[in-house]
Amino acid sequence: MTKTFIALAILFLVFACKQENKEPTRQPLAVTDSLPKKVKKKAPFVWEGANIYFLLTDRFHNGNPKNDLNFERNDSTGVLRGFMGGDIEGITQKINSGYFSDLGVNAIWFTPVVEQIHGATDESTGNTYGYHGYWAKDWTALDPNFGTKKDLESMVKAAHDHGIRVLMDVVLNHTGPVTDRDPVWPAEWVRTDPTCQFTTYENTTACTLVDNLPDILTESDQAVELPDPLLAKWKEEGRLSNELDELQLFFERTGYPRAPRFYIIKWLADYVNDLGIDGFRVDTVKHADEKAWSELFKEASHAFDTWKKRNPDDVLDDNRFYMVGEVYNYGISKGREYDFGDKKVDYFDHGFKSLINFELKQDAHKPYDKIFSKYNTLLHTKLKSKSVVNYLSSHDDGQPYDKDRKKPIKTANVLLLTPGASQIYYGDETARSLTIAGTQGDATLRSYMNWNELDSLPQTQKINAHWQKLGRFRNDHPAIGAGKHKRLAKKPYVFSRTYINGDYKDKVVVGLELPKGKKSLWVKGFFGDGTKLFDRYSNTQVEVKNGKVLLDNEFDIALLELQSLP
Repeated sequence: MTKTFIALAILFLVFACKQENKEPTRQPLAVTDSLPKKVKKKAPFVWEGANIYFLLTDRFHNGNPKNDLNFERNDSTGVLRGFMGGDIEGITQKINSGYFSDLGVNAIWFTPVVEQIHGATDESTGNTYGYHGYWAKDWTALDPNFGTKKDLESMVKAAHDHGIRVLMDVVLNHTGPVTDRDPVWPAEWVRTDPTCQFTTYENTTACTLVDNLPDILTESDQAVELPDPLLAKWKEEGRLSNELDELQLFFERTGYPRAPRFYIIKWLADYVNDLGIDGFRVDTVKHADEKAWSELFKEASHAFDTWKKRNPDDVLDDNRFYMVGEVYNYGISKGREYDFGDKKVDYFDHGFKSLINFELKQDAHKPYDKIFSKYNTLLHTKLKSKSVVNYLSSHDDGQPYDKDRKKPIKTANVLLLTPGASQIYYGDETARSLTIAGTQGDATLRSYMNWNELDSLPQTQKINAHWQKLGRFRNDHPAIGAGKHKRLAKKPYVFSRTYINGDYKDKVVVGLELPKGKKSLWVKGFFGDGTKLFDRYSNTQVEVKNGKVLLDNEFDIALLELQSLP
């Protein structure tokens, strides 16, 4: 063996070793009928097109049975009017299992978790505890039935790790009801009468929402002392000095008077400052003085910006703090103003990016294009730069669309494809029953999540799979919720959505009410001939020819996006 040959052999071995340590060269993917591995630019998150999942904390999933009973809340209650065990840990478990990601959910709104009144109210509907979270006793503490602040911190972190924003439900308008274990707050903090009549601005805001629901004096600028029972509670819990010091710093920094609303605003903003909460869903907006919402937004935004500066590695994007308001019976057709009869208020000018839209449940009975065109027009004219959050069922709307759950597929199509942000109410995606025997009032809307049916019933699984496909498509394409809508063909019905923001452009086409079997979708003028598309619903690659896309499958829906291969 010559020296030259040996040298060449050594060089070859060195080269081979180096190549072995390199990343393998990526080979082009073969085109198959199965779902290809696609390299996609991550879609930007925009609140205008968010896919929000709304759940009752106590009714979703029980992650820690050890916290099911606290404060001796063991009196018998009316049907579905007591605590059932759902908690913050349960939400975290479902985040980590991928349940929300599979649905394309990019924001979770959960009912309030601050400490609730300890007693039960004695009503005609039977005893009721504050399982729903809207009856605050102490805004500075979490209710142990829901979990601990550490649990909430873990939940927010898990959500952020999955690219999901967190919306905390907040109440500034009222305390919890008065019971034999929960005394009324001092008169300088709350009014206990008159009960609201809802015919003027005054008798909608300066009144109690219902009997025995003390109303915070949100219009007052008069400085007040903290209630003695709250001070005694903090002292017993060993945090009196810390709470008082923090309040002193807050009022010194802001210069606000120590009026009732400013205490609560500080307490609510603390959750943003400490945990990085991304936004608030604000309860009973039209029942409080509107300037309170501007102040809440200002302080929550300050807290959010502070948290971002302290936690730069955990920041998801440059979105501002978000607030969506519940102005009961507001509809998108009203535009920016809510009319009290004697006064109009533009809540969008008081910190709100969005308002909950109570109108879609009626619109849902109309043809698809009438719905989509109406919302497209209003969102890009009257409500430009603002948005609405659409829903079809909720926790306190006794007249939801499809209350008997006979049209779960149509519900998904309308909710997830209508322009604006969407709010899935827990169990929409599993057809959870909204008519529970023995219940009265809102309780029928608040049964425990039907996990057992999702685990065992093929029909429930089929419904859920449809919601997943639409939800993930919506999450991947901001054009669906935030883009501009255009009808491309009437029959079969085909429409496009386009979203442009700076250098980012998103284009999709959707077909609905398509014939089963062979079908032709008209895309001329939107996607040119030769464009390769992918139907996310049937997992099929197609090419535009003669202005059309041809599909042959059993589905009556198509979700077309640009095909991108590495």
